[in-house]
Amino acid sequence: MSMAAQWLEIRRGELPLVVSFPHTGIDLPGALAPRLVSPWLARKDADWYVERLYAMTLELGATTVRTTISRTVIDVNRDPSGASLYPGRSTTALCPTETFDGEPLYRPGQAPDDGEIAERRAQFFAPYHAALAEEIERLRERHGRVVLYDAHAIRSRVPRLFRGELPHLNIGTNRGASCAAALTRLIEQACEHPRFSRVTDGRFVGGWTTRHYGAPPRNVHAVQMELACRGYLDEPALPAAENWPPPFEPERAAALGAVLHRALAACLDFALRATGADP
Repeated sequence: MSMAAQWLEIRRGELPLVVSFPHTGIDLPGALAPRLVSPWLARKDADWYVERLYAMTLELGATTVRTTISRTVIDVNRDPSGASLYPGRSTTALCPTETFDGEPLYRPGQAPDDGEIAERRAQFFAPYHAALAEEIERLRERHGRVVLYDAHAIRSRVPRLFRGELPHLNIGTNRGASCAAALTRLIEQACEHPRFSRVTDGRFVGGWTTRHYGAPPRNVHAVQMELACRGYLDEPALPAAENWPPPFEPERAAALGAVLHRALAACLDFALRATGADP
C-alpha cells in the first residue's frame, strides 16, 4: 500500500520491518530559496540515492517511511529539543545553518529564528514521526516484535565530523541499548564482505530516531546503518557543484546492494522469530 503526501511518503508492507529514510529528500520550499546561499549547498549533505540502494524493501515485505524535504529545512533525525546528539563534537542542528564542512547555508540575517524552527517542527518533524510511530506500532501489535532500520549515507571523508576515512558500513545500536545483541550479530554477519569494511558503534552510534524508538523490552529493536558513499558512488576527493553528486550507477552499487539485502533479511529473520512465521 502506498500513501503519498506532498512531502511524506509511506509504503506499507505487512512484515515486521520498518525502513526509514530521513535524509534522502532534496526538496526546498520556494519561499526558502532566496534566503539560501545556493540550492547546491542546501542539498550537498543529502543521503544521495540511498532509497535506490534499498529498492528491495518492498519486495521483502517491509514498510518504508521517507520525507522528500531536504534536511536543510529540518533534520528529522535530530533531537526536537535541539540538544546535540554528540556533545563536544561537531554536528549539525535540527534546522541546520551550515553544511557538514562548516559552510553557511543562509545569507546574512536569513537563518531561521526560534519561531520559524518551531513552525518547521510542527509542519514536518511531528508528522514524520507520527507516521513512523504508527507504522512501528501497527507491526508490533501484529507480530509481537518489530525492527526499525534507519538508512543513511555520508561522504567517506568529512574532516570536520570525523578523522580519516569512514568504514563502508557503520552499524549504530546506541552502544547496545537500542536493539538486542542477537540482532546486532545477525547484521554484522550479513555485512561481512571482502570488499567492504564495517564497524559497530564507531563514529555513528545512531541518531535520534534509533535512540528514541529502540526499546528492546517493548520488542521494538532499532538500528542505524550509515554507509560511506564510496561503497556505491564514484566519490570525488573534494565535492563541488560540478561533481557532486555523481550519477548513480546500478552496476557499481550492486555489490553493496546485495550486502544491504542480506542485512534487511537478517532483521526480518530476527523479528519473525517472535511469531514463528516464515521470513
